[in-house]
Amino acid sequence: MPSAIRLRPASAADLPFLLTLRRLTMTGHLQRVGAPTDDEAHHRRIFANFEDAMIVCEGASADANPIGLLKVTRAADEWHVHQIQIHPSRQGHGIGEAVLRDLLAEAAREHVPVSLSVLHGNPARRLYERLGFSVASETETSANLIWRGSAAMRDAACVKAPTDRR
Repeated sequence: MPSAIRLRPASAADLPFLLTLRRLTMTGHLQRVGAPTDDEAHHRRIFANFEDAMIVCEGASADANPIGLLKVTRAADEWHVHQIQIHPSRQGHGIGEAVLRDLLAEAAREHVPVSLSVLHGNPARRLYERLGFSVASETETSANLIWRGSAAMRDAACVKAPTDRR
């Protein structure tokens, strides 16, 4: 992950940022598939698995600028990415890809697959597939993807330094 990007646990103080982030990054995709986009629906999604939420920050200081969210549940047999969102002003700079590459390297070291779901039409699906995710199943509104690692990724994971999680 770029040195200026770090993860920290989410807290109640992040809730206004997370609501704004969710509105900016998800409303259009949700509307396209006919899913609710009111604040109550956004709050339900924000609070789901909140204990697994990490804020993506830009900057090394304790008050680094929040620019995104990574929410991953890590079970012994599979990790599931519930949400990854990067603020639109910071998209296209490789930040989301770096965050995911770091997660996948860690998963490779732990020998666990990683799953996620992506709404149909969301351009992030191209990134996921480029990183090695493949379709496990599809619904009317989304694709369920799985990453099982690769020999190259497992080899790279053996030499990759851990993420700064201060």
